[in-house]
Amino acid sequence: MSILSRAASPLVLAYRYRKLLFIFILILGLIMALALAAGKTYQHWDQDPDRGAIAIANGAFGESYSTPVYTGDQGWDAADSLWFYNTTQGSDLIPYDFFLVLEQEASEKLFRADLNIDKFRYLPQKSTFFNPDGLPVGFVKDSYQGHDYMGFTCAACHTGQINYQGQAIRIDGGPAMADLVSFLHALEKSMAATLKDDAKLNRFVDKVLALNNNYHEADKVISDLREWMQIIALYNTVNHSHIKYGYARLDAFGRIYNRVLQHIINREQLAEALALSTSVTGRPLLNASQINAVLEGVGENILIDSQFALVLTRLASSDGDYPGLSQRELLRIRNMIFNEPDAPVSYPFLWDIAQSDYVQWNGLANNAGVGPLGRNAGEVIGVFGKLDWSSHKPGFNFSSISAWITGQSRKSEQIDFKSSIDLVNLQRLESHLRGLQSPKWPEQILGKIDLKKAERGRFVYAQYCQSCHEVIKPDNWDRVVIGKMMDINLVGTDPAMAVNSVNSSGKSGNFNQTVQATDVGKLYIAVDAPVVQILTSATKGVVATPDPDKNSIRRVLDWFYTIAMSFFDNEIKATIKSGNYQADTTAQPYNSLLAYKARSLNGIWATAPFLHNGSVPSLYDLLLPKKRLCPEPVVAGCIADPEEGEYRPDEFKVGSREFDPVKVGLRSSGYDGSNFTTFRVGDLNAGHEYGAGRTPQLDGKTVLPALTPKQRWDLIEYIKTL
Repeated sequence: MSILSRAASPLVLAYRYRKLLFIFILILGLIMALALAAGKTYQHWDQDPDRGAIAIANGAFGESYSTPVYTGDQGWDAADSLWFYNTTQGSDLIPYDFFLVLEQEASEKLFRADLNIDKFRYLPQKSTFFNPDGLPVGFVKDSYQGHDYMGFTCAACHTGQINYQGQAIRIDGGPAMADLVSFLHALEKSMAATLKDDAKLNRFVDKVLALNNNYHEADKVISDLREWMQIIALYNTVNHSHIKYGYARLDAFGRIYNRVLQHIINREQLAEALALSTSVTGRPLLNASQINAVLEGVGENILIDSQFALVLTRLASSDGDYPGLSQRELLRIRNMIFNEPDAPVSYPFLWDIAQSDYVQWNGLANNAGVGPLGRNAGEVIGVFGKLDWSSHKPGFNFSSISAWITGQSRKSEQIDFKSSIDLVNLQRLESHLRGLQSPKWPEQILGKIDLKKAERGRFVYAQYCQSCHEVIKPDNWDRVVIGKMMDINLVGTDPAMAVNSVNSSGKSGNFNQTVQATDVGKLYIAVDAPVVQILTSATKGVVATPDPDKNSIRRVLDWFYTIAMSFFDNEIKATIKSGNYQADTTAQPYNSLLAYKARSLNGIWATAPFLHNGSVPSLYDLLLPKKRLCPEPVVAGCIADPEEGEYRPDEFKVGSREFDPVKVGLRSSGYDGSNFTTFRVGDLNAGHEYGAGRTPQLDGKTVLPALTPKQRWDLIEYIKTL
């Protein structure tokens, strides 16, 4: 055969087999299309007319309500709601078998009993097709690496309910009233009580084994119960805060930040942090021998949950060479490694989120391209995605893309970001939210809107509100919601969340000396770096890592499908932020985050309490001024507000779902809910006082006159129509 003939052979073969190649690609495309169609069909199999909702008698704070109803105008039918409630995103809080049978701390009643769930203000559900065990809204079974876990979906924090005179109204995408902190502490105590009480433990083990699911040996049940209790105890200790969140709030960013720091710090950096930890008097809390004992057997580059939990247990132990630290001393070590999550905020409502240019209270997340996928991956990192991150030598494998994207290509060790986070479902959930609309005021339950007052209020809104809160058509399929950013110094509301998002810092682990792009240029990540940088790199790594639960071919195909759909199914374009805020600079590359985002107010009536930190109980109160007091001793030039007059409440109760259709808010007194006081940073209720004639408009200069009482009521009536 001639050289020319041999050279032509591949071309001849390619020509001969072009039909086979075409058929292969066609079949592959057909399989993917059929899988997508099957998924869409399956998505609508749960058609329970009540959407799983149940009535509650004598629940928390003595509240009783009939089976919740839906307003029917949010763009979702029963199947849409139930799919949203019950679709896993890869959150794995504890083994599923454990959650099904765990008893309450001081009772034989199940921890998941409806009234106990209601106490934490999650929403109990009955059994439906997608939820055969009757888990609460947003509690879901997730299967990962051959084991079943109970975790949270978006719906746990983003499904609301209001009650009025015994009638409950469910709000899809609305803010939850949930108290996650109390829930997790109660869960830890129930697990600890089970381990301490032989009778309780025997019942627990017997019930777990009877399920015949993931556990078949009593010893394994007990050892795993102890390990998972320690993991939850670790989470609770790391995220302890002097600010009491109470109901309807969570410092989600602070907790996401801490979870990333826990999983990215390496052994050397942790040892240094322990060595530099001191008591109140400046005494080192550990010596070199104790540090070595505490860190014995811990991974060099990555600490998994169980290892970090073991470190915490050893720090508190007095056995052998362990230091036996007190809770106060443990918190001092916590502050060397993590940041106190002391900026709780309300759970944001989700309608129009897929149509928004920027999301999060301070506009941290650009919503264009794969931005939503990264944002949601970061959220699952915070809500107990199982992070099986590990390090390995460079080489071509499934983690090669993530190493390149996160800047680790030249590292001697590279992090593999394998996790339970379900990227396919995250993309599907984001797409699903595109069909969600804001709820309309249900006149048949809450009373008719006074249209004459509302018409007068429309003019007040146009003058006082509309420059920031654009009026949109919530059912317009091609709507884009443009957030207006307002500098925290101009809007004057509690600064904690925005400031923490910029100033929180921690050890960067393997990201040290990698390069990250910002809006004002590229920069190196230092050993001690802003957590916003570390989180950005970590979420990139997660998004770039195919699902480890699938075979090699499906891992690749699903990953390409998810990334492609994230681009092509997202019509939001990359733009700069709108509004009045500090610009990012090379010296301060995150200045623009020191602002809060105003968005369209359609459906806002269903989202009390108000302001980003939930510090104002009703819309009426929001239009009142914050009462100014002069410090003691009185500072020259300080003018306090007079005693007489209407002001925002400085103290009120949170937890009740009973709705006030007049002031447009929730019941805020007369029951034993969590007590909200507004005197500390993180809880402040000042700012956004446009209606009181104190806060400048978006231009930062114009201050309009205070509203009259009549104007306030007219404005509230108009806001009901949005």
